[in-house]
Amino acid sequence: MTYNNIPDMFFSQAKKLGNKVMQRSKRGGKWIDTTWKETGNIVQEIACGLLSLGLDRGDTVALLSATRVEWSELDIGIEAAGGITVPIYPSNTAEQAEYIVNNSESKFLIVENKAQLDKMLSVRKNMPNIKTIIVIDGPVEKKEGIVLLDDLKKKGREHKGEYAAIIKERISGISRDDVASIVYTSGTTGPPKGVILTHGNFLAEAEGVSQIQDSLPGEVGYLFLPLAHLYARVLLYYAIYKELIIAYAESIEKVVENMGEIRPHYLPSVPRVFEKAYATIITNVQAGSPLKKKIFNWSMETGRQASRLIQAKKPVPLILRIKQAIANKLVFNKLLRVFGGRIKYCISGGAPISKDILEFFHAAGILILEAYGQTEVSAASHANRFDNYKLGTVGYTIPDVEMKLAPDGEILVKGPTVCKGYFKRPEETKELFTEDGWLRTGDIGEVDSEGFLTVTDRKKDLIKTAAAKFIAPQNIENLLKTDPFISQAVVIGDRRPYCVALISISQVDAEKYAKDLGIPFSNYEDLTRMPEVYERVRKAVDSANARLASFETIKKFALVPRDFTQENDELTPTLKVKRKVVIERYKNIIEKLYASS
Repeated sequence: MTYNNIPDMFFSQAKKLGNKVMQRSKRGGKWIDTTWKETGNIVQEIACGLLSLGLDRGDTVALLSATRVEWSELDIGIEAAGGITVPIYPSNTAEQAEYIVNNSESKFLIVENKAQLDKMLSVRKNMPNIKTIIVIDGPVEKKEGIVLLDDLKKKGREHKGEYAAIIKERISGISRDDVASIVYTSGTTGPPKGVILTHGNFLAEAEGVSQIQDSLPGEVGYLFLPLAHLYARVLLYYAIYKELIIAYAESIEKVVENMGEIRPHYLPSVPRVFEKAYATIITNVQAGSPLKKKIFNWSMETGRQASRLIQAKKPVPLILRIKQAIANKLVFNKLLRVFGGRIKYCISGGAPISKDILEFFHAAGILILEAYGQTEVSAASHANRFDNYKLGTVGYTIPDVEMKLAPDGEILVKGPTVCKGYFKRPEETKELFTEDGWLRTGDIGEVDSEGFLTVTDRKKDLIKTAAAKFIAPQNIENLLKTDPFISQAVVIGDRRPYCVALISISQVDAEKYAKDLGIPFSNYEDLTRMPEVYERVRKAVDSANARLASFETIKKFALVPRDFTQENDELTPTLKVKRKVVIERYKNIIEKLYASS
């Protein structure tokens, strides 16, 4: 089915599916189902309510909220009213949010709760274009220019007779070439850029992905990633296109607990979540009895044997299948139950993930399909298929998307998912494309003999040592993070004689290690100063070095005094390390690592 725009797709599906469940969220300790018909009525109320506030066709509306049911309803309601959604991460500071509001020329601002309202009221005088602030969750003090979402929906119900025909007319007038959203990149340095994305971009992504995955109507997709990020947003539109039930986690802290309750069929996530799950499993095994370790290791070896055959598309012999069944009963079924017990596969995107971690989970019976893309291509340009994948690669292009490699290895992309450019940045838009219209991704890649793409690193992050050797730091960082003792790693070495690393430790593992050795400590920083902890990390570094070419190896490293966080502006909302921020923040430590060279 081909749709003209996102609201057209949504209302067509709502009309067709009626009383079937569309959304599932937890309120007051209970999971509440919302049907397609009910959601359609809510979206209609929001759209009519926005018209009653004076929203004109093409107006931009900033949406500052965590992932929740209302986020999705508001997004589609904005588009149905002819508006353009401008997402803002709830972790953004007041000044960062103010920049996005003003740069996008937003006339309306939606905030999640009183805390976000207070944050934005602190810079209200600097946002002259804002007509009204809409608050999702009350209570808040009612003032002029501030409206609760419930009151907005009430206005929509009251004015439905007056505005329903206008909404219908506006939706029918939206083409695939019209702008649906301006999405601001997280930006590791300087102000973020607003990526202009059309209804056609989003629909092409949903249509393309639907051709390569096996989702069935009524199956459950799980959303906990920030909807302000395009990865989660596209999954929302894909779920609408494929008639899935969308289940929302209560919060990041309750992702695992909620997963066991809603039992999703699909788990879209970022590498950091899988890395932490892997580290937790390994730590628990290491703390177990010798018998428990022996059973786990035997089960993993059995799983790996089967995994290698499955990846090679070869049959698994009967004897090995029997051993697999035993391993499942002894070990792996417990892990599957954590994921809800009916997971078909997981999707990893937003950043590179270590092949070791992919192979670990595959051996345990959990398939993680890695995808690749960026905001400028409406999320994924490449993805592994459930029936055709190669671990350690990002698969093939999605249907209708083309890819080629530039002479320097940069990945170039063309197709209906590619954005229009950057909002109010003509020079940077021009630089984004080659003369013949290919989008420059800024990533370096390699294509193997079977056509699978491997992304080796960001072009601007590639390290060129003083000996003129090129090194991809992300590969080394991912290798280091396969040791559960290491939380994050940043490799440095550009125009330097050798590579060094800044490493943050896993607080849980380090605390247990110190307690087992009987060493007193008060906080995280105390742990990083212990010679015993340093020595434990050195062993992890040596283990990684053994798998690297000599020019890639980490010659020296330092433990940073605290782990990297979003709050300290060291991680993006998808939990990728902001390399430039970290390197600048710890430049004195880095210089000491090179001082004796």
